[in-house]
Amino acid sequence: MQEALDKALKLFELTEPFTREELDRKKQELLVTWHPHRYAMVTNNPRKYMAKYTQAEAMTKEVNAAYDLLAAHLDKK
Repeated sequence: MQEALDKALKLFELTEPFTREELDRKKQELLVTWHPHRYAMVTNNPRKYMAKYTQAEAMTKEVNAAYDLLAAHLDKK
């Protein structure tokens, strides 16, 4: 559990203690950066587009999972 928490904190570039506002702001920044359509638009090559789109989808899922973990950690305190 602690390892997952550390990984989530590293992804969000946060350190303990952090607030819900900081967490929400960082989540929004990460989701804008990793939005699949936006992230994939850096290339005109269809094959590279799909690779970047898939990478961004995976990162979006990772960001949401890390957010849920960190939010639960905050609620538990």
